[in-house]
Amino acid sequence: MSAMIDGQVLIALRDVGKAYPIANTPASRFKTLAALLMRRGFPESFHALSGINLEVRRGESLGLIGANGAGKSTLLKIIAGVVRPSSGQIGIHGRISALLELGAGFHPDYTGRQNVFLATALMGLSESETIGRLDDILAFADIGEHIDQPIKHYSSGMVVRLGFAVATSVRPDILITDEVLAVGDESFQRKCIAWMENYLSEGGTLLLCAHSMFHIQKLCQKAAWIHDGKMQGYGDAHRVTRDYLAWHDLRNAPKAQDHAQAVKGGTYALLSMSVNARPSREGATLSMGDCLRVAGRVFSPDGRTPTVIVGFVRKDGMPIYGVSSEMDGYRLFPVGDSEFQFEFELPEITLLPGEYTIKGHALDPEGYRLFDELSADLTVTGESRELGVCRLPHRWNIV
Repeated sequence: MSAMIDGQVLIALRDVGKAYPIANTPASRFKTLAALLMRRGFPESFHALSGINLEVRRGESLGLIGANGAGKSTLLKIIAGVVRPSSGQIGIHGRISALLELGAGFHPDYTGRQNVFLATALMGLSESETIGRLDDILAFADIGEHIDQPIKHYSSGMVVRLGFAVATSVRPDILITDEVLAVGDESFQRKCIAWMENYLSEGGTLLLCAHSMFHIQKLCQKAAWIHDGKMQGYGDAHRVTRDYLAWHDLRNAPKAQDHAQAVKGGTYALLSMSVNARPSREGATLSMGDCLRVAGRVFSPDGRTPTVIVGFVRKDGMPIYGVSSEMDGYRLFPVGDSEFQFEFELPEITLLPGEYTIKGHALDPEGYRLFDELSADLTVTGESRELGVCRLPHRWNIV
């Protein structure tokens, strides 16, 4: 396998697959056991991964994206050496630190401090090395006096804090993380991102699995989109995440009746949306170059500031452009205990004359889950012989 490693390539996968046996009855379990003993293929199997090819070089950052159950975590476990592939070849060169289940190895009856020494010993650090790094670990975890209490009394957030703090005590060649940024409060997430950015700036290699496209775009150069165990997209992180978001919008866009259900059900929901001060249901007709303002109010069931996406699609459903408040660092303005308002502006519409739809989406503060949607018809008028859907600034030069 080492022959697969060429130059600065740290991870190389060639046609990697992973199959699990399906054994739901005593007879099928017996057949599966017989197949294992005789080293034959399973009589029935589920293919979690198939035909995966990718390459990661030293200093690169790769994001893994895809819906739940797509096979992302299985792929990370194969790379980390936790799970063996059923087919294909995998080449790894360098020291790996895998943050797959933070705190999974902690002993519940040991204190946090005792678990730090236990975990670092398993990572290969001596007691003296751990003592030398202990202050930094405790400062990063920031759980105060709880460090000397048994882990079994910790909240899940405290366990995650301590687990990540221990993981940061070493600087591996390859860092693998699975949904680390999906846990903890906002300040802890910022601390994790800052650490990862510093790790990458010092030449580290990162594999990040996350549902937040913002984090993938912020931290990763490349992205791999896994869908039903196969590689759906691979390459530049911004391009792959755009393709994934377009697919995700079409797959999960709520129907009109879901809006009322979202409000009634106590989830994040768009209470109202307007286009140039007109209700979204009335739509809007504007000329090319006009100013466009989309405003609205969002319900937050827990009082936290929600995220909003404003997007534009053609009438046939093809996505044109979309951006979230989180991407631009925009925080919605509170107008009550559970309501927030926003205003999005395009100073000049560059869409070519035609029929479009403006979509507003309500998401949770982390931008992970889409709960609700309102839409408005948009007619752009004018005369143009240009092709496509939008006008791009350009000029013809004399050569």
